[in-house]
Amino acid sequence: MSITGPGSITAANIAAQTNMFNQLDKLSTELSTGQAAQTYSDLGSQSGLALSLSAQLAALGGYSNTATTVGTTLSIAQSALTGISGSAAAVQQSLEQPEAFSLGSNGQTATQASAASELDQIVSLLNTQVGNNYIFSGSGVNQPSVADANTILNGNGAQAGLTQLIAARQQADLGSGGLGRLGLATAGSTVTVSQDGSPFGFQLTGVNSSLTGASATGPSGVPPSISIDIGATPPNAGDKIQFNLTLPDGSSQVITLTATNASPPGANQFTIGATAGATATNLQAALTTALGNLAQTALPASSAITAANDFFNVEPPQIVAGPPYDTSMSLVSGTPANTVFWYTGENGATPALQTALAQVGPSTTVAYGMRANEPAFSNILANVAALAATTYSANDPNAQASYDALSQKVQANLAGQSGTQTVADIEADLANAQTTIKNATDLNTQTQTTLTNMLQKIDGVDQNQIGEQILTLQNSLSASLSVSARLAQLSLVNFLSPVTG
Repeated sequence: MSITGPGSITAANIAAQTNMFNQLDKLSTELSTGQAAQTYSDLGSQSGLALSLSAQLAALGGYSNTATTVGTTLSIAQSALTGISGSAAAVQQSLEQPEAFSLGSNGQTATQASAASELDQIVSLLNTQVGNNYIFSGSGVNQPSVADANTILNGNGAQAGLTQLIAARQQADLGSGGLGRLGLATAGSTVTVSQDGSPFGFQLTGVNSSLTGASATGPSGVPPSISIDIGATPPNAGDKIQFNLTLPDGSSQVITLTATNASPPGANQFTIGATAGATATNLQAALTTALGNLAQTALPASSAITAANDFFNVEPPQIVAGPPYDTSMSLVSGTPANTVFWYTGENGATPALQTALAQVGPSTTVAYGMRANEPAFSNILANVAALAATTYSANDPNAQASYDALSQKVQANLAGQSGTQTVADIEADLANAQTTIKNATDLNTQTQTTLTNMLQKIDGVDQNQIGEQILTLQNSLSASLSVSARLAQLSLVNFLSPVTG
């Protein structure tokens, strides 16, 4: 049995060393985390403020992540918009270039074939996805924005596409009589021009006459009609009469006929007859010829544009009731059973821009939604598709004139109409959102820096100072353990042994 003496390890030694171990562990944790406390309760009265600051920093981090995600979407959207504008401009520019009228085997010109390619490109861009989201589908991001270009043009089974709808509309506008649904009749010395009461073909808007001895009235009545009474005094050579017409797409045409003594008369002339009745008959014949020419040239072009507008810009699409189409008296709403619905995204009452919202700052929300059926897109689609869908016969002597009329309309419409939405307007909306995001991100970064500094003062540590404390504590602990080790080896026998030497 050994007897320990005064140098033995005491409880105080052990307690001191344990305390130093605990301090060393705490300092090591502070050094690695950079925080003076590992729980909010350790901060005492400052815990509430620290908790609030941490929550604000977490929220700002979330806003920054959202801003990054939305910023990516906006960049891709801007690229898509640039592509859409580029395709529309390419079609417009091709129509501005002189072109020899030459039809391919499909009854179309090279420019029309190019328009079909650009249409496919536009449709593809409107189906752009970011991740799994279709960005031109409004809030319905999980569904494609538009049908494919082939379906839009050529239909799908029983669903008619634009090509079929244009053909039906052209028949309806031309009418069974071939005069744009107008009827002409002569009774004695009076020529009457009348509409048939349908929304198709030419609409009478006015008549202006300088024919000596004649009176012209109308349009009036239901359906409207114009009457020209030649009168007893014959017109003089060079006297004129003008008929003002509106075409289905809203454009105007004026037919001007000139009285002449020549027989046969020249183009857009009528021969002054020996009697008022003969003059009236000659006037009717000249007007019939002029209307027939317009019905084969300007009218088909207007029909194509109108059918495209009723398909792309109206919901549900409006189609000609029939068949038969040449005697149809009305438009009806297309259904998914008989008509392609080209826009397949969400189509609610919420404005397109508001269908996608993101909070990118504590008090900053950006709107960046889009729908492919917004006027800026549907107007481009209607005109490019009308050009791509219309065909001509090489045996039709009026084919080139009709094609030229359509080309001029498409070119003018793609140039933009005052007061209508353009792709540039949508680009500006997205640019505003991008600017808002940048400003919010900059403010978030400044706020994060300020809050981090505040939290650092509450919960942070000076790592250099902590390192010095750890080194000092390690030295103290090492010395204490060394002493304890010697005391552990010291016995009473060793303590009482005589000193030698």
